[in-house]
Amino acid sequence: MKVAKFGGSSLSNATQIQKVASIVQNDKDIKTIVVSAPGKRHDDDVKVTDMLIALHTNKVTGLDTEDALSEILRRYESIIDELSIDRSLLDDFERTLRDYLTAIEDEEALLDALKSRGEDFNARLISTYFQSLGFSAKYVSPEEAGIKVTNTPANARLIPSSYDDINKLKDYPEDVLVIPGFYGISDNGNIVTFARGGSDITGAIIARGIRADLYENYTDESHIYAAHPGIIDEPYQIEEITYREMRELAYAGFGIFHDEALEPLYQEKIPVMIRNTNAPHIEGTKIVPERELDPNIPVIGFSCDEGFTSISLHKYLLNKEVGFTRRILQILEDYHISYEHMPSGIDDISIIMRSNQFENNDSLDKIIGEINLQLEPEWIEVEDDLSMLFIVGLGMARQVGIVSRVTAALAGEKVNIRMMNQGSTEYSMMFAIKTKDHEPSIKALFKEFF
Repeated sequence: MKVAKFGGSSLSNATQIQKVASIVQNDKDIKTIVVSAPGKRHDDDVKVTDMLIALHTNKVTGLDTEDALSEILRRYESIIDELSIDRSLLDDFERTLRDYLTAIEDEEALLDALKSRGEDFNARLISTYFQSLGFSAKYVSPEEAGIKVTNTPANARLIPSSYDDINKLKDYPEDVLVIPGFYGISDNGNIVTFARGGSDITGAIIARGIRADLYENYTDESHIYAAHPGIIDEPYQIEEITYREMRELAYAGFGIFHDEALEPLYQEKIPVMIRNTNAPHIEGTKIVPERELDPNIPVIGFSCDEGFTSISLHKYLLNKEVGFTRRILQILEDYHISYEHMPSGIDDISIIMRSNQFENNDSLDKIIGEINLQLEPEWIEVEDDLSMLFIVGLGMARQVGIVSRVTAALAGEKVNIRMMNQGSTEYSMMFAIKTKDHEPSIKALFKEFF
């Protein structure tokens, strides 16, 4: 029994949806599909989710919403007409959007409600199309599916007891259930979205809930690559990768799979197959609990994520001062700031955070002031425009000299390593570098290891 999730590129227009229908028709093991909102049809196109966000922006800033609303409806109209299905769906879509715009006063709640309609409308449309082809399909809303979540706008977390209700989806008589991704329902009835890319999260939740044998993630790629194909020509195709390795790479910018989506699958050890909607016959990268290690390939991939800021401070005998780190973390918590990494020495400590947490306020200056007041360091240095470079591979723990190969390759490109960190498991290394060195670093490492 399979759960298949189809991303935005797989559902961007009628032709792509027809391909999805063919895939589902030809694989009787697919019991449930989770769908995203229509993605870009070409490079200059706009994703439906971004169009819905623009509609919200117009509403809350007092601008006219009619043009934005019409543009969204035209996008669905073109798909409906090409698939020759009931146009009354458009009336339902328009009525829903207008109702939300007039009835929901809270701005965050309105944004989540509007954003979620990209997936919801697509699921309704696709289930209707499947029915027109003559096979048994049913649209199932997240509420009916039992996806109960926390009331935290744009960052929903599943309430674990939901899995009992989700498991009942196995008992539905229809051949295929079509579920919109990206959102769930809170206890007070609000629509609450997961983090961006959250259709992956929904797919994983459903796969775990019904205890699927396999979760298939359909995109416009058949494989996960050792490095970004936009940087490296014809990069190494990964055939098999573990949850742990994928989690590290997804966290640092591997956009093919949302990093939070691995947790439900990991808990039940459900394997994941990456598949290409445009080439469904290819068995792509498989994400598994464990894999055979190739001694010739100690590193399985590199990824680099931009947009970080570090606060570094120095204080003599810092290592003797009890509670020093706790007090730093308390200051961050007071300002609702999360940190990503915290490399340290005997007299020095650095805290690396995502820069977007400081974009709309002066909290960084206030945090610096609090650290100076409470901890009295000898000096503090703030550095922005940083990227986090990750080198990942279970085979690294079994080979001597990996770190020297990495640093030599970076030195050859004159990349200055601002700081580094490695966990005790030794399958992941993190290096902080300046963002301008992002692409040269990936190219140098790929040449060294592949």
